[in-house]
Amino acid sequence: MDSSDRISDFNPASDTAYAEFARDLVASNILGDPWIYGRERFRLEPAVLSAGRYAALCSAAESLALAFDEAARLVAARPELLESFYGLTPYQKLMWLRSECRWHGIARLDLFVLPDGSIRCCEMNSDTPSGEAETVLLNRLRHRHHPGLIDPNASFEHRFVELVGAFLRAAHGRDGAGATIAIVYPTDLPEDLSMIAIYREWLESAGYSVTLGSPLNLSSRDGRVALFGRPVDGIIRHYKTDWWGERIPAWSDEDDYADPDPLDEPLRLLLDADADGRVALINPFGSVLTQNKLTMALLWEHIDELSPAAAAAVRAWLPETRRLVDIDASTLERTEWVLKSDYGCEGDEVIIGAAVTDDIWRLSLERAIPGRWIVQRYFEAEREADLAIANYGVYLLGGLAAGIYTRYSPTATDATALSAPTFIAPGDPASETGAQALSIDQPRQR
Repeated sequence: MDSSDRISDFNPASDTAYAEFARDLVASNILGDPWIYGRERFRLEPAVLSAGRYAALCSAAESLALAFDEAARLVAARPELLESFYGLTPYQKLMWLRSECRWHGIARLDLFVLPDGSIRCCEMNSDTPSGEAETVLLNRLRHRHHPGLIDPNASFEHRFVELVGAFLRAAHGRDGAGATIAIVYPTDLPEDLSMIAIYREWLESAGYSVTLGSPLNLSSRDGRVALFGRPVDGIIRHYKTDWWGERIPAWSDEDDYADPDPLDEPLRLLLDADADGRVALINPFGSVLTQNKLTMALLWEHIDELSPAAAAAVRAWLPETRRLVDIDASTLERTEWVLKSDYGCEGDEVIIGAAVTDDIWRLSLERAIPGRWIVQRYFEAEREADLAIANYGVYLLGGLAAGIYTRYSPTATDATALSAPTFIAPGDPASETGAQALSIDQPRQR
């Protein structure tokens, strides 16, 4: 029996318990899909972390985010890397240069615990991180069944609203109470509607007026950015940077995209308004660089140029990562490496060598466009008794840990992974991590 056979039945909840949970979930009017592909989408049994382990996960996430920030500043000081190292397209370069090194508002770092208790990070999603609805609602609905445990996500909503207010103050020099916020997202895709819905609920509860739409609904009105003709003070951007620019396949034998052209007019509108301080933009377009997985290779290649703290964080928590173009692919031992494209996410365009055949590995290396891919040292994560691997997604808001989202799967984390509530066992208070928040109004690089 392999892990794929075992993972399908590792939720120990009875049908009655899950049906009750499903009714509560649907009644939230946020998450309405308790099942996926005919099976339960959620695991009722919580992930229970010690205070020490939770603190360690938060420390790793915060410290790695600071390392990514150093990488961004290194590129800002050496813009030739945009071409020589990243090979960015013209519109990707435009996004980065106009952002002036500003990239962060919300991020999620996906962390794993190894059998020896050490931690590894497979990636940081700093562009359009999702899962916030599951993170908060799962804990809220299940905490009454575990009253002796601590909910680490209880303050997520408050922290999120604070973050939006801080961005508004940085852009407009005033508090954002009563401001209008636009959430810009791919309206033709249903995957993240729950996140859009919970953001809207949180913001409206805090007194904001919220409007929703896609990049194509943006325009200029009286010198301000408008969505559906309505001027807005802030924008939560949940439309991926690689979709705003030129869309180019990462595989040599892949068909061209049906919509490969950049969103020139709405992109320039937002970039200009962001640079001039006419709109508060969360997350800034600088995440086109930090979201790019080549940045993990940059951290390793330029590790001696990082601060001692950042270099230590990379060595401790980020598996060795190299650009495929810098490696003789024929020397790669399949079981020791993972192949990832620059902008793939949620298991998309990820080839775990240990989980595929020699033929699939060989063909993947042959068809991957070398400049668009990295190879990352494989690690064997800790498995539970049911063979499930826990992916601990630590959210950072303004650089500080604000919540955690746990998903279980037998191999790579993808859309079929089971989401679970995450609680902390009572004990000694988690120690301070010591990482400093990234300033929302970071000094602009001139």
